[in-house]
Amino acid sequence: MTLADHPPATASPTATYGAVLGSRHVVRLLAGTLTGRLPNSMVPVGLVLWITGGGGSLAFAGMLAALYGLASGLSQPVKGRLMDRHGQARVSAPAVLVNAGCLASLPLIGAGGQPTVVTVVVGVAGLFTPPLEAGLRALWPTVLPDLGRRRVVQALDTGSQGLLYIVGPLLASWLATAHGPDSALTATAALGLVGTAVVLTSAPSQTWRPPAADGAAGSGRLKSTGLIQLFTALAGTGFTFGAMNVWAAGMAGTHGLAMFSGVLPAAFSTGSLLGSLIYARRARPGTPATQLITTSALFLLGWMPLLTQPDPRTAVVFTAIPGLFFTLIITNGFHTVDVLAPPSRTTEAYAWLILSVGTGQAAGTALAAALATHLYVLAALPATGAATALTILTLARRNLGTTSPRGRHRRTRQRRKHHVNLPPRERDTYAPVVGGPGRQAVRNASPAGASAAAEEEWLAAARGQEQRAARARAEWFGMSPLEGTRAQAAPPWRPPSRIRPRASAQDSSGGSSPAGTSGQQLKTP
Repeated sequence: MTLADHPPATASPTATYGAVLGSRHVVRLLAGTLTGRLPNSMVPVGLVLWITGGGGSLAFAGMLAALYGLASGLSQPVKGRLMDRHGQARVSAPAVLVNAGCLASLPLIGAGGQPTVVTVVVGVAGLFTPPLEAGLRALWPTVLPDLGRRRVVQALDTGSQGLLYIVGPLLASWLATAHGPDSALTATAALGLVGTAVVLTSAPSQTWRPPAADGAAGSGRLKSTGLIQLFTALAGTGFTFGAMNVWAAGMAGTHGLAMFSGVLPAAFSTGSLLGSLIYARRARPGTPATQLITTSALFLLGWMPLLTQPDPRTAVVFTAIPGLFFTLIITNGFHTVDVLAPPSRTTEAYAWLILSVGTGQAAGTALAAALATHLYVLAALPATGAATALTILTLARRNLGTTSPRGRHRRTRQRRKHHVNLPPRERDTYAPVVGGPGRQAVRNASPAGASAAAEEEWLAAARGQEQRAARARAEWFGMSPLEGTRAQAAPPWRPPSRIRPRASAQDSSGGSSPAGTSGQQLKTP
């Protein structure tokens, strides 16, 4: 029996919201991560209110907010790589202490203090933002081994992130108005500390270690054509989100409704949350990359009605439509990373995905701000970003692992060989494992006289290689992994018994066989 004999995996009967949220550690990890990531949306607003409240310029405040976001995004891959090598606590704990310390020191420095000192402190705070989102993504396979439940919680995780950009700015504004801008920054630092502590003190975070590749954690080749194309496409998706925020401000100015600058992004985030809830309820056919391309196409279609320059009330409804598919794009993007990235460097790969979306968002905001006076061009920018992302994903289809999960699969032009990682002295003695993922054949080419211990070690390495390939194939095609041992899943093949002729009574006496029968009858084994 092979993996192809199994039907595609569907959602588990117990993969409901109640069952998932009732699973051990799930609520704690979700709540802790959301709380610890609130500073990401509170700091830009808090810095603007802090600088302008102290008599500073709006331009300087905007520069500080942009610096914090840029430093946080650019440092994500480095922190992800360190987490893959040393674990989560050793990276996130020092990072959140430095981040919270810098934010808490700003009120002591004062908004009217030295601009250079304030800039350096804000930049350091951005560099040391704890990588909670990438870390949480790496924890889900160990917290929820069931594929159905993991699909539900990953959709909830992505969809709930829209709440950060609704609750965070409102909370920062309320704290600054009610208790002063200094209190807003202090509370922001405290929330980051509390949320990160809740995550890092949980058992999954403390015991998590990445799967080792070639005997070393955090090793393995991360750079690949498929990942580069995926990150580039998701930068286009982020560009759409950034341009949408400026378009919302333009709509507010055109119609004289200041509240629309916050209502339209809130409608988009609401649609994103609803989309995640709908997506998590039902299993979708196809591979993650196929679903990624499909949802990107629907995302592009969702922006088309906005090109008609609708009235304010209609614009709120139209903005929620593409939001339904935004969460699906990000979720399937993470799933595609699971297929393309080596298991020992998944946290770093998640961080690169987060960086690509954030970089695209910053580019969309900058370009839309430069074209803010051209209303029709401004309305077309979100659709332009979505079209760019869809084009790149379509061209990269082969590199994203979108082979059909049913029927006969196409063979590549050059059959790739999956080599077993052997000690140098044995690489020339034993032949590699050949064949596709999940269908490998071990070919022993050891010469006579090879030691039994070396051969046993090589066979163990080959079995591990086969198991990793089988898991990869199961993830590609959405199939459930094999249960039981190899002997239980696929009984060893035995050659058929030799066919022996049986002579009839007349043949033994030298007579002819009866009419309509053969002179020899075959004995079925």
